[in-house]
Amino acid sequence: MNLEGRIALVTGPAKGMGQDITLALARAGADVVLVARDAVALGAIAAQVEALGRRALPIACDVTDEASVQAMMARAEAHFGRVDILVNCAGGTGPIERPGHENTVAEFEEILDLNMKGCWLMMRAVIPGMMTRRYGKIVNVGGTFGMRGRSGRMAYSASKWGLRGITKSTAIEVGPWNINVNYVAPGMVEGDRFDNKVLPEKARKLGLSIEDARRSFENEYALRRISTGEDVANAVLFLASDASRQITGVDLPVDGGWADL
Repeated sequence: MNLEGRIALVTGPAKGMGQDITLALARAGADVVLVARDAVALGAIAAQVEALGRRALPIACDVTDEASVQAMMARAEAHFGRVDILVNCAGGTGPIERPGHENTVAEFEEILDLNMKGCWLMMRAVIPGMMTRRYGKIVNVGGTFGMRGRSGRMAYSASKWGLRGITKSTAIEVGPWNINVNYVAPGMVEGDRFDNKVLPEKARKLGLSIEDARRSFENEYALRRISTGEDVANAVLFLASDASRQITGVDLPVDGGWADL
């Protein structure tokens, strides 16, 4: 899974599994365009990429804003000349442990904007160049709740189901130009969001201790463990490499055995 000479663009690269994905691509040889809203966080991950001997281009960008995405793409192409790999990792969780009919319109629209529209705008920006060069790898990071419904996560689930549809339709449309488009679906992933948002909210809602809330998640998975960012990064690396040459339009759960069982 050698990415030597490839240019990758990663959204949401500075934290959690986005950081793990970014560093996995860099270790495999890719130079990386780093895209997020937080310029300070981008500087930190850029330094880590450069410490691995790869080039990094941090660009502050709101992926839900068309003009911001277009300006970012112009800078990326001016700097590197092209983008070979797009990994859409930027995303949000939406309301947690709350029935869909209790979500506000603003909450619903916000998570659809980030998890669907943002990915679509990024794909829309990179695909013309990939078609011209007849090469491209697009990996959309979704979630297992976009493969099975989940009580209390309607808005998030809807956004990830929608992203699957975007992925599959686009895979059909751009396949003739040698562009692979795939969907990686993490389950729960170790890290700040899981520890400090998902677990406490579930514990509070169900009257559980943090330890019991964690155990309730673990017991849902066949392997009885929570995924790590490295687990997700390894799946993304495979789909971003030529080892996956003949794979497109797939859903790849990285969840220890839940979505497909």
